[in-house]
Amino acid sequence: MQKHLTDDDIVRARDDVYLVSGSDTNWVIVRDGDDCTLIDAGYPGDHDAVLSSLAAIGLSPASIRAVLVTHAHNDHIGAAQRLRSAHGMPVLMHEKEVPHARRDFLSQVTLGQVLGQAWRPGVLRWAVHALRAGGKAHVPVAEPTAFPAPGPLDLPGAPVPVFTPGHTGGHCAYHLPAHGIVVSGDALVTAHPTSRVRGPQLLPGMFHTDRARALDSLAAFEGIDADLILPGHGPLHFGTVKDAAALAAERATP
Repeated sequence: MQKHLTDDDIVRARDDVYLVSGSDTNWVIVRDGDDCTLIDAGYPGDHDAVLSSLAAIGLSPASIRAVLVTHAHNDHIGAAQRLRSAHGMPVLMHEKEVPHARRDFLSQVTLGQVLGQAWRPGVLRWAVHALRAGGKAHVPVAEPTAFPAPGPLDLPGAPVPVFTPGHTGGHCAYHLPAHGIVVSGDALVTAHPTSRVRGPQLLPGMFHTDRARALDSLAAFEGIDADLILPGHGPLHFGTVKDAAALAAERATP
């Protein structure tokens, strides 16, 4: 199933930073002139939508200096390999996420876990949609690359990786200091079709490799100077990332 973007799906978060809503998941474009950094790449079925989102802001796949991956679940790396194969840009991530992106193993919610939660509101609808978008497709990244060095990356936006494991073993958020933005991936979201909560939160427990560690990783946001969150799922959120992380932790604590 291909996602067809509307004007409402592309939000200019701040100058040169765009949040794009795909098939129940988001990606982010950070522009610098004719170049950009693409953070995450949607489901496999979002490939054409990724291209459309670039075209909508006057860019092309050749503009992408690198695809940055928050984590290697299908709904975040779905178009990454097709983009890399066709256009040659690197696909970068934390070193602990590299084998996951290669599909040396798959750490993702199973069909059995989903069926076990099928009685919850929204779960079946989300599951059908995810399957149609390529949620169970085999989409390894052939040559995933670890960050070359600690600190800011030499890419548009100078993103700073923020290690936030738990959702997966190598999950990373990205701080864009010049923009006051955190791209939080699935370490901190603001909505999901399987959640009744709106605003900062952890995803429901079945989606995490290690929920306790995901909860602990919210502390990584406490010292970051940012007042706008671009999550992997849900709308953008204005307010300090420290307060958002504290609210998510409060909501997640029994």
